[in-house]
Amino acid sequence: MLTIGLTGGIGSGKSTVAEFFAELGTPCCDADDVGRRLTQAGSATLLEISALFGSEIVNDDGQLDRPQLRDIIFSDTQKRQQLEAILHPLIRQKIHDWINRQTASYGLISIPLLAENHDQYQFDRVLVLELSPSAQQLRAVQRDKANESDIQAIIASQTSPEQRRAIASDIIDNNGNINELRQQVVRLHNKYCALSKAKPSATN
Repeated sequence: MLTIGLTGGIGSGKSTVAEFFAELGTPCCDADDVGRRLTQAGSATLLEISALFGSEIVNDDGQLDRPQLRDIIFSDTQKRQQLEAILHPLIRQKIHDWINRQTASYGLISIPLLAENHDQYQFDRVLVLELSPSAQQLRAVQRDKANESDIQAIIASQTSPEQRRAIASDIIDNNGNINELRQQVVRLHNKYCALSKAKPSATN
């Protein structure tokens, strides 16, 4: 299966793009969803994280308090690196297992921090989603119901658009309207289908 790694900054529209690909029959895997499943209430991973960050990051119902954890890791680089050391190997293995189960000609794997961890993944192609910083911040604030300073801190902690572009095989510009975005997805879908036929043995 041809593997496509999808990445982009916070609020850039990765979920929407993945939905459009899924509508075209593309199997999609989301690293954030994998991480959420790994940290469900009572999981060994959540116990390890709470031992590192303290029981206050776990709500009364046993669920991870994601907003509080996010505030911690985006204000403390060392804490973020410690969390990544726990989660990233587990997420990579789950993604690897998912790829091995697929039978489609190509699949899409959404990884927000792919540029930061590019050497840890071996996808056939990398699809980068681009959006202007002002639109990115506005969408992230509205989606997450967060204040602007928190979103600015997250954007600042992520890699630059230039660094993402440096690893890109393909780029989607999400500064237009929803129809323009969908048209770009359709063009890339056709491209990936053709590439998978030309290289049927492509794997991760």
